[in-house]
Amino acid sequence: MTSEELNANVLAFFEEIIKYYGSKTEITSGLYTNMEDFDSHNITWNLSEFNLIRAAYRKKGERFMMEGGSMYVEISAKNILSFEKKGRNKFEFIEQYSPSVYRMTTIKFHYKY
Repeated sequence: MTSEELNANVLAFFEEIIKYYGSKTEITSGLYTNMEDFDSHNITWNLSEFNLIRAAYRKKGERFMMEGGSMYVEISAKNILSFEKKGRNKFEFIEQYSPSVYRMTTIKFHYKY
């Protein structure tokens, strides 16, 4: 996928995210250090659940944000290496923060339609 296609797909996701407002949202994120040898046993995981209230782009800092009642999550726009739709309402972002530090974030919406 070219960087233009990646950018277009990410922007399309955030332009359509409003349809998920009010939906239960599960966000699983994991930090890892070896992109070539992905092993879920060597990843530090975090799971969050909330009802999505709003999403926006924070221009200063170049971050996409999603907010729930007492939860706030950001994805670095400039660090996105990969974005894939993994199911009907499930999406995966991979960000690179240094030559050897990556974050995988999976977002699953429990959408009623």
